[in-house]
Amino acid sequence: MTLNRRTFLTTSLALLGAPRVSLAAPFVLRAEPVTAQILPVGDGVTQMLGFNGSTPGPELRFREGDTLDMRFDNAIGEGSAVHWHGIRIDNAMDGVPYLTQTIVEDGEYFDYRFTLPDAGTYWYHSHNRSWEQVARGLYGPLIVEEKTPPKVDHDITVMIDDWRIERTGDTIEDFGNRHDFSHAGRLGTFAKVIPSMFEVRRGDRVRLRLINVATARVFPLEIAGLKGKVVALDGMPLDTPQDIGPLMIAPAQRMDIIADVSETVKFIFPTRQDPYEMGEIIVRGENPSPSSTNIEALLRPYAPQPATTPDHDLTMALQGGAMGGAHGGDDIWSLNGVSGLSDDPWQTFKRGETARIKLVNETSFPHGIHLHGHHFYELEPDGTLGPMRDTTLLQRQETRDIVCVFDNPGKWLLHCHMLGHQASGMKTWVQVT
Repeated sequence: MTLNRRTFLTTSLALLGAPRVSLAAPFVLRAEPVTAQILPVGDGVTQMLGFNGSTPGPELRFREGDTLDMRFDNAIGEGSAVHWHGIRIDNAMDGVPYLTQTIVEDGEYFDYRFTLPDAGTYWYHSHNRSWEQVARGLYGPLIVEEKTPPKVDHDITVMIDDWRIERTGDTIEDFGNRHDFSHAGRLGTFAKVIPSMFEVRRGDRVRLRLINVATARVFPLEIAGLKGKVVALDGMPLDTPQDIGPLMIAPAQRMDIIADVSETVKFIFPTRQDPYEMGEIIVRGENPSPSSTNIEALLRPYAPQPATTPDHDLTMALQGGAMGGAHGGDDIWSLNGVSGLSDDPWQTFKRGETARIKLVNETSFPHGIHLHGHHFYELEPDGTLGPMRDTTLLQRQETRDIVCVFDNPGKWLLHCHMLGHQASGMKTWVQVT
């Protein structure tokens, strides 16, 4: 079964929604088996994993500067842990088994407690056997609101995912197969968006927080029915908001949009054939007092200034995979000829040092390279600082320079967020002292 028009959601049939919760400290986040209506209502259900009875897990909302106090309770039948993706976090709370914490076995728990220093759009997900546990549904949105948020009528989280399932709703149980690991990853047979609201009014100003939670699929995306600006990438505001056009969002990347609604909002997956609608937010009624103000840039909460001359000038080669040629690693993929985590870090940085890293994709497939605990600048072709991100997409044979101020002490994972690639070699770690 392939991804085709008949397997896409093309109407406003019921969508999964991440329930919003009010948090008391400590809040229990329980990972457990769940039954989910992935396909349209009336079709088969799917046995998944989730948090607190649903997949996605509950939407966790805080204000900038708040403390997250969370007990992770594991009841999925195997070890797991929770990574808080994109947060400038205390290293011991980062949720990476064998690097920052011990694995949380089935029936055990782990207490996460840390400050949320930066407003933005983030998410949480399993970081053990993530190529399977995330694909089975162990993820949810984490939203950190500004102390003075922009004025909008609705703040809507939109998660984007695909699933490899049969028409019956049954999961295709071929996790971890070598073909997926050596090619583009586990691409699903069904895809849709998961918005936290299903209806708006014509004339409403909305903030859309897009999160790609798929384990491998890069989503090209067009959004119809609104006009506005892209205001943030990976939780970090843009200095100058950009007009909404054809978009591209890789696994783990996020994108904030502020826009005014003119008609039903449609999320369209463009293809070489007909466009496929992955879902919609319906327009009902009129806003009697629509906003007429300009959409302004958000205040950037975190903007470290790199040194004019970097302390380190490094190159990282992404190697391996099908049609990728020989490399020095002992698995399918490698970074600079090394597969997986070695005993020693790839690099050690003193706190506050600046590194310029040339990422060279020598492979035949795209990769979304994610750095834990930090954001970095993508460099523009003229060498100026571009947007801040925590995950950068490199297409096949593409090269990109990034600049990072390593100002968060600890052991930090650096890996491909096509999670099958991470599982089969494309990961390393750095240390900040």
